[in-house]
Amino acid sequence: MAQIIQSNTTPIDKVEVDTITVDIVENALRNARYEMDAVLFRTAMSPGIREQHDEFPLIANPEGKMVVGQFGSFIGGFLDNYSGTVEEGDVFLTSDPYSCDGAISHANDWLVLMPIYFDGRIVGWAAMFGHMTDVGGKVPGSLPTDAESIHEEGVIVPPIKLYNKGVLNDETLRLILNQVRMPQWNRSDLNAIVAACRTAGRRVAELCSRFGASTYLSVLDALLERNYRAMEQLIATTISEDPISFTDYIDDDGMGYGPYKISCTMWRENNKVVLDFKGTDSQSLGPINFYLNENMFKMFFGIYMIMVFDPQILWNDGFYPLVEVRIPERSLLKPAYPAALSCRTHALGRIFDVLGGLLGQRQPEFLNAAGFSSSPHLMYSGRNSKGEWFQLYQIGFGGIPGRPFGDGPDGHSLWPSFTNVPNEFLEAYFPLLIERYETVPDSGGAGFFRGGNGIDIAYRFLEPGEISIHDDRWFTYPWGVNGGLPGKRSTKYLIKKDGTKKTLPSKCDRVHVEKDDVLHYVTWGGGGWGDPLTRSPELVALEVKRGLVTKEGAYQNYGVVLTDDLSVDEARTEARREEIRSSRSEIGVFNFGGTLEELRARCEAETGLKPPLTPTFI
Repeated sequence: MAQIIQSNTTPIDKVEVDTITVDIVENALRNARYEMDAVLFRTAMSPGIREQHDEFPLIANPEGKMVVGQFGSFIGGFLDNYSGTVEEGDVFLTSDPYSCDGAISHANDWLVLMPIYFDGRIVGWAAMFGHMTDVGGKVPGSLPTDAESIHEEGVIVPPIKLYNKGVLNDETLRLILNQVRMPQWNRSDLNAIVAACRTAGRRVAELCSRFGASTYLSVLDALLERNYRAMEQLIATTISEDPISFTDYIDDDGMGYGPYKISCTMWRENNKVVLDFKGTDSQSLGPINFYLNENMFKMFFGIYMIMVFDPQILWNDGFYPLVEVRIPERSLLKPAYPAALSCRTHALGRIFDVLGGLLGQRQPEFLNAAGFSSSPHLMYSGRNSKGEWFQLYQIGFGGIPGRPFGDGPDGHSLWPSFTNVPNEFLEAYFPLLIERYETVPDSGGAGFFRGGNGIDIAYRFLEPGEISIHDDRWFTYPWGVNGGLPGKRSTKYLIKKDGTKKTLPSKCDRVHVEKDDVLHYVTWGGGGWGDPLTRSPELVALEVKRGLVTKEGAYQNYGVVLTDDLSVDEARTEARREEIRSSRSEIGVFNFGGTLEELRARCEAETGLKPPLTPTFI
């Protein structure tokens, strides 16, 4: 356990705080959290952080409980596992998931933690982690799809003092950077993360100077307590004592086996909710394991509850005592060291589909369909005509699910704060052209509220090199709900410069590309919500005109018949809808697009790929 050194050991008394002071401090902390982002984006070099915002900040109280931020508090796990001292001016770095109970979940995420001192006392923590484009390992990008151990995935940094009482540990940093392919990017991104944490530290110190440390810390207690009370009420009114369960899948492990099951059962015990992952498959030999930190999952649960039922609540760690998470050891979500973790993003994202399937079963009006539950990656690397190394890491976007209150957005990230890398940026800094960046019509599941469409990005490579692809939902469908249809699955295909077409697996490395080869990176759509036969025919016609739905899709999925000028033929539409109603079976809550056995039987005909082999576990 860490030993915290403070020159001022006088206890800080808790004081009464009024609502105006709470409001001022709360909004000041919100602004400080966004200022952390702004500092990072203006200082980092890698497009994954600078352009796509693949980073997650937080500001916590002295015990490490997150008050504002993202991804929940991982500081408690650090304090429990770090055996050294914590002193003013220290800045800590780690990228080892197994040393912090999965607070970061693969070696590409570099986590910086900084204690915030005021008047000789620790008054809080600032922390942030960002995804590094490369951390060494067997393939460029450090996310090998065939890894069987974390030691194949690049340099692993145990918890160290990057700064010791304000002094940079330069030799250790040079040793770490010597293991990576893009050391200038890593150094710049790391410095930017440190600068962001120091910015938060200054803002917290200013609040302590303005209000006094006692008032500031009492406000933090009030914010955490307010969150506890709000979540206690939400749990009492939305979670039943009777268990409900839901299962979803990771399609394959990158080594030919799958799908892998993620199962969760939820129920309420008194004022607490229990989420039990019993039934989840054992850990994979391949790198799709997701070392799920219990506090991180509590945060996922809290965000989902708040955004669905009461978006005005500021989420923080205050409600954690109300949630109990049970994850079986040596399962896909709690693998044993040194299991590979580099492709964990698919399980991480699929957790949100599982939560959606759980929380909406008893209240279908709040039920979301399955959405773009991943952050799929494309890596492209090689040497240009001048012999200079280039290396791209980019996150793909897809369709957000149809929801009780509207259509899912088209071509969006799983994470709301992520943004797309501008095509102009890509073409300016990498040897490629973006020949197509467009929505895929009909890829969003049909429904009263349509699922968001996936997108098709066509990359024309201008230099020979290698690509790696990380994706999922090519075998199972993003399911629809309440009569909504599933969204379309993802696909990746390479058109060689001689015109031949090759369908690529959803997870692959070391794919050689030549100049003028074109990769089509097609992402999946979100599932639909509600009966598509109840959607306004005029709205369907408008979306056909906008290229979001095809004329054939309108006819087959929505029962809408359009004339040559794309206006609605009302009589034929009513007849077509009645034809569909009379021929279809009873509408269920979920539409998975078929059983696993049915999907296996249709797989090669529908996808051009052989179905994955059923995993075997010891």
